[in-house]
Amino acid sequence: MADTYLGCNTSLPTARVRIDKVQRAAQRKNTNASLLPLHSVPPLAMAETLAGLRLAASAVPHPRSQRRSCAAPPHHRLPQLRRGRLCARAAVTGAPEVDEDEAMSIDNLCSFFDLNVGKWNGIFYQFDAHGRVQQEISTRLSASTYGEGNLISLMQSLYIKQATSGITFADEEDPEPEWAEYKIKETNMFTVDKYQQIGFFPEQKAFALRYQTAGMLETVLRAGVLGEDDTGEESPRNLKIPSRKPSIVCENCIYSLDGNGRVRAFHIMDPNGVLDTLIVFHENQGSIVPLTHSSTDDPENPSNDRINALLGRWEGHSVTKRSGVYGATLDEADTVVLLEMDNNGQLVQDNISTKTGTSTTTTIHWTGVANSNLLQFDGGYEITLLPGGMYMGYPSDISKCIEQLDPFNLEFCWMESPGKRQRLVRTFDSAGLAVSSTYFLETKV
Repeated sequence: MADTYLGCNTSLPTARVRIDKVQRAAQRKNTNASLLPLHSVPPLAMAETLAGLRLAASAVPHPRSQRRSCAAPPHHRLPQLRRGRLCARAAVTGAPEVDEDEAMSIDNLCSFFDLNVGKWNGIFYQFDAHGRVQQEISTRLSASTYGEGNLISLMQSLYIKQATSGITFADEEDPEPEWAEYKIKETNMFTVDKYQQIGFFPEQKAFALRYQTAGMLETVLRAGVLGEDDTGEESPRNLKIPSRKPSIVCENCIYSLDGNGRVRAFHIMDPNGVLDTLIVFHENQGSIVPLTHSSTDDPENPSNDRINALLGRWEGHSVTKRSGVYGATLDEADTVVLLEMDNNGQLVQDNISTKTGTSTTTTIHWTGVANSNLLQFDGGYEITLLPGGMYMGYPSDISKCIEQLDPFNLEFCWMESPGKRQRLVRTFDSAGLAVSSTYFLETKV
C-alpha cells in the first residue's frame, strides 16, 4: 500500500526542472501502421475524447544526450541524486526538458531491452475489483531487438492460446492447440519517452509504462476466450472486454528476486476514471507455475489469507525517478509501513518515510475497512488483493482527482515469498501524464 498518498493527494517527491530554451522534436516514421499497439491513439485524440477529465497527452520529444553503441554491455547504475524537484503539474503543457548530464544514456535503453528480450511463457489473468479471477489464458511472448545505437528497437510478438471448439467427435484425438499471433508495435527511444513515459529501474529490474488504449489486452481476451470465429455478438458468461475508448492503462512490471520470472500488472481505468479491470501476465523464461487460487476466490467462503500476509510491520527503501527516457533520480528514502486490522475489519496503517541522508521524516496515517479482498481507505483509495501475494491499488474515482487538479497514483505489489515484497507506485499529474515512479523493496520484521 503506497505510503506516498491517500486517495488523490500525494507526498511523493516532486521536482522543478530547468526548461531549456531550445526544444528538439523528433518524429519517426511508423513502419508498422497496420498493427494496433497499446499506445496507438494520438495524444490529441485522447484529449478530445476525455475532455471532461482533461487527460491530455501532449508530450514532446526531449533533447538527446550523446549515445553509445548497444554493442557494449549496458551499465546498470542509478543516475546521481539531484536536489531539483519536479512540479506535479509540470507536464500539463508538455514533458519537461532536462540537462544533458541527467539524460538517460543509450546504455540504459539497451538495458531495458535486454531485460525484455527472450521467449516468455505465461498465463494471462483478468480480475474484478474484488480479486476474483474472471479469465485465465495461456500466452507466449517473443521479444528481440534490431538496429544499433539510438536507432535500436524492440520487437515483440504475443501468441495467444485460442479457445477450443465445443464440438467433438467420437474416437477423435484432441487437436493441437492453436496460437493466434499479435504483433506489438515496436518500442524505441522515441516511443518510450513520448507515448509510454517509461519509469525504469535497471538495478532493481523493474519498470512502469503508460498507454492510452487497451487494444492489445482486448485482443488477448477475444482471441483466447471467444476464439477466431467470434462475431462480437455474444460473449461467454462473465467475460468483460475493456473499454474500446481511450483510457488510462498503466503497466507495472516487477522481476523475480530469486529466479527468471516476472509479473506484468495492468490497471485499466475507463474513460470516466473508474476502474475497468485488472490484468496480470505471470511469465517465466521456462515452465510457468499458475498462481494458487485459494478459497479466497469463492465469494461464499471468504478467507483472510491475503490480508493476513500484509499485516504487520514492513521496513525497506524506496527510489523515486522522473518519468521519460531521462529517468533522473528524484529522491531516496528509508520506509516503514505498519498495517493493523481489528476483529471488525477496521484497518489502520501508518506510513513513515525518512529521506536518505537527512532526519526529515514524513508520517501518513490511513484508516479504512476490509471487505473480503477489497480494502477501502478513507479519502477514496482502494486496494484489490490478488492471489500469488499480489495487490493493486488505485483511486476509486480519478475524475475527482482531475476535478480538484490533484495528482493520483497507481500501485502494484508482489510478495514473491513470505516476508519480502517489491512495490511500484506510478504517479500521474492532473492531466493524466505519468510524472514519476517509485520502487520499494521491503522486508517484514
